[in-house]
Amino acid sequence: MRAQRGAAILTAMLTVVLVATLASGMLWQQWRSVEVESAQRTRVQSAWILTGALDWARLILREDARQGGPDYLAEPWAVALAPARLTTFLAAERGEALVGDDPDGVQDAFLAGSMQDLQARLNVTNLIESGKLHAPSMAAWTSLFKQLNLPESELLALTQQLLLAYAPVTTAAATTQVQPPLRPQAVADLVWLGLSPATLQVLDPFVMLLPVRTPVNLNTAAPEVLVACIPGLDMAQARTLESARDAQHLSTLADAEKRVGDAEIKLNVAEHAVSTRFFSVTGQLRVGQTTLQETSVMQRDGLEVKILSRTREVVQAGESLLQ
Repeated sequence: MRAQRGAAILTAMLTVVLVATLASGMLWQQWRSVEVESAQRTRVQSAWILTGALDWARLILREDARQGGPDYLAEPWAVALAPARLTTFLAAERGEALVGDDPDGVQDAFLAGSMQDLQARLNVTNLIESGKLHAPSMAAWTSLFKQLNLPESELLALTQQLLLAYAPVTTAAATTQVQPPLRPQAVADLVWLGLSPATLQVLDPFVMLLPVRTPVNLNTAAPEVLVACIPGLDMAQARTLESARDAQHLSTLADAEKRVGDAEIKLNVAEHAVSTRFFSVTGQLRVGQTTLQETSVMQRDGLEVKILSRTREVVQAGESLLQ
């Protein structure tokens, strides 16, 4: 009898453990399904919100094109969107005041964004023209490398790889076993062509890869880029020009030459401009603890604004525009 009672107790304990295990497994599966569904819903909603923000940016660029004239940093497209709750926009649309907290937690979603002129940078595409190095562009890149104290050997390696990548395909070359490097699609791809990650990190704010040759917009370029793209200009003159254009934007290249105040410095339409066609739009949406960032490259030709590329990623808190 004593042995039978011990076996019954052991069987009961095993049954309790089995039931608890099955119950916890079911609860975990249910929790996982809810979390997956919630994450999927947040991802889809975030994608639609960022798409709407991108359409808003396109509308701003189109309206700016209607006004015409040069592009400068005091225009509406250059004003960044500070972090704002999505309910702020919804309340403004309904003509209501935002009071209290949203029971649905929508106020936990924050939207921020900014737009940049990509022609304020040196264009990688400008280095190669008709399968050869473009001398003025090479001089500009050499000047930029010197200002940033970067190794010119890496610039030489980069240009050699670009020459191979953009070389016209001939019958003789097609029969050889040597494969030319792939053409870069983004600035990050330059590490394949001779630049070290450390060099690219320093160079990144001053260069861009665009599909066509572009002049530098003198209204938006940084002083380092101004010194690089304008032969004979020193840093003091570049900062003076920057201060002058901040007070009153440059309307023409002749106006820019006048502001420089050096008769020996001449500008040309092939290398310099006061307007732009290419813009970068960055939008960030923070939902809870997750920040989703989308960066788009846009081309504007007249009133037509088209999207060339879109990249989306989850960023760390320190990299967020929402901080």
